[in-house]
Amino acid sequence: MAELTPEAIKKALQPVVDPEIGISVVDLGLIRGIEITPEGSVIVRMTLTSPFCPEGPAIVQEVEQTVRLLPGVKEAAVELEWNPPWDPRTEASDEVKAMLGIWD
Repeated sequence: MAELTPEAIKKALQPVVDPEIGISVVDLGLIRGIEITPEGSVIVRMTLTSPFCPEGPAIVQEVEQTVRLLPGVKEAAVELEWNPPWDPRTEASDEVKAMLGIWD
């Protein structure tokens, strides 16, 4: 069984996409933190591109379900963070910045 690490969880979350943009929530920088307890509880701290994102509930549900299915996870939860607001200039990967036309 693979070790349960924040990196392994981020890798598992790579296929979860924001359906409006079609880009992975990981690459967008929406995953802000992952806490794992020794008992197998996982809390994913994330944000959305906007507090008014119509796909927000579906994205949160998909993140939670994806994590819950990982070996060693006993329970999973998502905590949304709105402060600071998501900023693709600082949180998105370089590939996403290029796709979105954001240049430093």
